[in-house]
Amino acid sequence: MCALKIIFNCCILIIVSINAVNSFPSSLNDENEYPFAFYTRADWNADPSTDVRQLSTPTPYVVIHHTYLPAACNDTEQCKASMKSMQNYHKTLEWGDIGYNFCVGSEGGAYEGRGWEVIGIHAGKANSVSIGICLIGDWREELPPVIQLETTKALIQEGVKRGYIDPNYKLIGHRQANPTECPGTALFNHISTWDHFVPQFE
Repeated sequence: MCALKIIFNCCILIIVSINAVNSFPSSLNDENEYPFAFYTRADWNADPSTDVRQLSTPTPYVVIHHTYLPAACNDTEQCKASMKSMQNYHKTLEWGDIGYNFCVGSEGGAYEGRGWEVIGIHAGKANSVSIGICLIGDWREELPPVIQLETTKALIQEGVKRGYIDPNYKLIGHRQANPTECPGTALFNHISTWDHFVPQFE
């Protein structure tokens, strides 16, 4: 009888332990929404946007950027702070929000900016026909870490999968839509080898 009671109590303890573990999210993506770490606007404490013009999707273009400043962020807290800093600065330009649709940190996290359905302010005449993705850091002379590049590619594929980016999208760097160094020469030369890259914005 004692042995049965011990076994019964152990089973209860195991069930309680499993339930306790399952009461905490295993990752940021409770339902495996993204195959990489993804941080929403709420995660980085974004201020409400005052510019929520609807983006017509699926978009025919993806535009790649770098920040130059802020510098590369190497952990989640640094990247969240960078997002907040960019939003604050972009609001001083009367953009109403952070300009990019998404950003990617050097630790491999993707950060929601304006998201999939709102027009960004990031590439002039390309704004209304593109998703703008910014790789946080200065990529003029060196490449971003591999994980940052891979997350960027995976984010684009998620956009295609979800119907926000045209499967036959065209990939460009910011400099192809505006006179700028962005996304930095090293990064630009690298993305020019990616699938869907085109030599000019039309």
